[in-house]
Amino acid sequence: VSVCLVPALAEEGSQELLRQLRVDWPSASGGSALPDTISALKRALGQSPWAAACEQGPGTAALPEDVVCKVHLKSFVEQQGLVGYDPNLGVLLVTERKLRSLAELQQAVLQCRVSDAAVLPASGFPGTGSCCGILHVVSCEEEFQQQQLDLLWRILDPGAHTALQKHLICGPVKVTNPSSPIGADQYFQLRKRQMHEASVMKYGELAQDEAWTEVIDTLTVAAIRFEMLSTAHRSQITLDLEDSSISTKGTKSGAFVMYNCARLATLFDTYQRAVERGTYPPLPPASELNFSCLREEGEWLLLFNYLLPFPEVLQQAAQLPPPSKGIRITANTEMVCKFLIQLSMDFSSYYNRVHVLGEPFPHLFDQMFARLRLLGAVRDMFHSALATLHLPPLSQI
Repeated sequence: VSVCLVPALAEEGSQELLRQLRVDWPSASGGSALPDTISALKRALGQSPWAAACEQGPGTAALPEDVVCKVHLKSFVEQQGLVGYDPNLGVLLVTERKLRSLAELQQAVLQCRVSDAAVLPASGFPGTGSCCGILHVVSCEEEFQQQQLDLLWRILDPGAHTALQKHLICGPVKVTNPSSPIGADQYFQLRKRQMHEASVMKYGELAQDEAWTEVIDTLTVAAIRFEMLSTAHRSQITLDLEDSSISTKGTKSGAFVMYNCARLATLFDTYQRAVERGTYPPLPPASELNFSCLREEGEWLLLFNYLLPFPEVLQQAAQLPPPSKGIRITANTEMVCKFLIQLSMDFSSYYNRVHVLGEPFPHLFDQMFARLRLLGAVRDMFHSALATLHLPPLSQI
C-alpha cells in the first residue's frame, strides 16, 4: 500500500461512523507514544531556523495561552521552491492543539507500511520509495488550515515521507430542504433505515431476518458511497433525504449495482448446482468454445462498451498528476460509479431478455457455454470495479 490517507482533525465519534461505513481510516492510537511525539516536535521547533518566539509588545493583541511559538511559512515555501500553496500563507502561530494534530498524523503514518517500494514512483508521488505517500483528504473550507499543517510538518520533520504530501479537496455537502441540521451519523442511520424499509417492501418478511442484517448494511454502504462518489470531488454534493430517494432497484443507485452483481453470482451458483446434479456438463476452457454463437446485440455491447475499455476507465480514474504540478490531485471516482451504473443498466436489460441457462440439450450447450464465459468476464469486471470503491460483491439479495 503506497498511499496513506490522513484526515484534518477527526471529530468525536467519527471513528465509529467510519467503521460503519467500512472505511479503513488511519488514526493515532492515542496511547503513551503521543506525548513523546509532541515533545519531539517541540524540540524540533526549538532548533528550527523558521521558528521564533512570540514577543508580546505593548499595544499588541493578547495571544492565546497555548501558543508555543510562531513559524514563518511563507519564507519556507519561497526558500524551498514549493508550488501550489495558498499565497496568503504567512506567519503561523503554533499552538498545542496544532502540535497534537501533527503528532496524530505522524503516528498514523507510522502505522502504514509499504509492501512494495517499487509502486511509489508509478503512483505519482516523488521520493526514494522508502515510505508511503501522504494524501490529505480535506473539505474546501479547511484547505488553508491543512496546508498550514502540511508545511509545519515539512519544517519539523524534513524526512522523506513529509515530502510526499498531496491534497485532495472535497466540495461542500448540502441537504435539500432540511427540517433540521443533520450530521454524518444521522445521515448514515437515516439511509440504513430507508434501505431496510425498501428491502422489506420488496422482499417481505425475509428482509427482517437476522441473516439480512449484513446484506442491508452492505447495501447501505454502497448507496452512500455511490451517492457521494458519483459527483466529482471538487463539486458540491446535494443530498435528497426523502424516503423515495432510496430504492433496492433504482437505476441510479449503488444498491442497483449490487443487485445486478448478485444476479450474476446467483446465475453461476445455479449453474454449478446443476453441474453437480448432472444436468449440465462442466464449463469447458475458453479456447474450446465457439464464440460465434454470440449473436445478440446486448452481448457485443457488453464486450465493446465495457469489457474492452474497462482498463482505460481504471487508468483514468486513478491517474495522478506529475509532482511538479503542485500539491493538489484529482481522483475521478465518478468515472467508476457512472461506468458501473451504466453497465448494470445494460447488463440488466440483456439478462431480462435472454435465458442463459436453457434446456439441457447438447445442441444448445455451445451457446450457453459462450454466454457463461462472457458473463463470467462481466462478473469479474463488476468485482474489480467495486473493489476500487472498497465494496465487497454480494452473493445474493
